[in-house]
Amino acid sequence: MLLLTPKRSELADARIAAHAAARPVSSPISVERVWREPEAAYDADIVLSRWTRNARQPVELVNAGSQRWHCIGINLKCTTVTFAHAGRTLVQGRVTPGAAQVTAPGVACSAVFDAPSDVLHLFASQSVFAECYEDLFGRPHGGDIVIDDPRLVRDPALERLGQALAVSHTQDAALGKVFADSVSLAIVSRIVARHFAVRPSDAGSAAALPAWRMRRTIEYVDAHLGDPIGLEDMAQSAGLTRMHFAAQFRRATGLRPHEYLMRRRIEHAQQLLLETRHGVLDVALSCGFRSQAHFTAVFKRFVGETPHCWRTRANADR
Repeated sequence: MLLLTPKRSELADARIAAHAAARPVSSPISVERVWREPEAAYDADIVLSRWTRNARQPVELVNAGSQRWHCIGINLKCTTVTFAHAGRTLVQGRVTPGAAQVTAPGVACSAVFDAPSDVLHLFASQSVFAECYEDLFGRPHGGDIVIDDPRLVRDPALERLGQALAVSHTQDAALGKVFADSVSLAIVSRIVARHFAVRPSDAGSAAALPAWRMRRTIEYVDAHLGDPIGLEDMAQSAGLTRMHFAAQFRRATGLRPHEYLMRRRIEHAQQLLLETRHGVLDVALSCGFRSQAHFTAVFKRFVGETPHCWRTRANADR
């Protein structure tokens, strides 16, 4: 009888598939199948989706507007479009990358795309706008915040934030969640600041995260290094809102939350590489990475060499 032994790559693929099935992680940015329609659970307060179209023939689209979310659209590539907001034509012609537009809940929009397009849509609930307003002004807003700006906003900061999110879409979902949450809040905060004509710096600088809150956050992160962690998870461990936590954490550590999380995962990976005989793939999965390739790239960026080379050299030094 002939016995066939699976190849190492097949075994690795099987382990990745089993790991993903046991611990599903969705990308921070979903593919938008219906224009301006987010695909998310109803209890989500921030949803990111990306409308990408490569066809060159014209297409006409209509959306009645969500009753729950503001929609912030950031154009990622040059396109040609006729865009109508509440029945009024806003754009007819070429739109450059970085152009942004804000639509309030319940406002209908329509568009005719005459060229390939790539648009990032950020859907934010009222609670997110309230959170950003209170962080900027130090007090709650009286009533709902409704921002309906039919004009195209050309803001270099919004353009950079939108491009940063677009890049995160191609990276590891488990590690991109904290980053996506942080950047999404920064975009909403920027929109709120522009609407109420205040610079974010005018609200005063944040205090550093107190030591006892920092300990809680570190303990939470260390206990969940192999799990998907979002900005909200880290903020809740410290007993703060996301906006307050992100600012105070950076003031205390000099690092953004997602940067700290990535560094801590790499430190844990180094410990496992030295103290266990696990393969590189198993170490990657144990530290919250979804693929060996991405783990290797991040490890090399932080440490200066690949996991295999670092382990070989470290063991030789010992």
